[in-house]
Amino acid sequence: VQLVESGGGLVQGGGSLRLSCAASGSIFSINAMGWYRQAPGKQRELVATITSGGITNYANSVKGRFTISRDNAKNTVYLQMNSLKPEDTAVYYCNADLRAPSTVVLTYWGQGTQVTVSS
Repeated sequence: VQLVESGGGLVQGGGSLRLSCAASGSIFSINAMGWYRQAPGKQRELVATITSGGITNYANSVKGRFTISRDNAKNTVYLQMNSLKPEDTAVYYCNADLRAPSTVVLTYWGQGTQVTVSS
């Protein structure tokens, strides 16, 4: 099983980016999916999560600016980031609680994608 992120990059403050994360491999089912981020010298923190039924949860710092969504048919989760601020600069990681055939639910992580917001 692999999670592959894309869509990071450099953007000016106030701009937008859309991150994608596709899960591939031998997958039986996917429960929650989410995005986390880690800035230099800081701990990894939750950005947003979404259940298989579409229930979302956001960190207070991104509410109203970021939107998480998913396409269950494509095993893909998205993060639309608007009104970006320099403090949003971080490596963004996606994760998924999923079950491969004949196994229990495990949490998988992507390799991370860099988002840099200039002031």
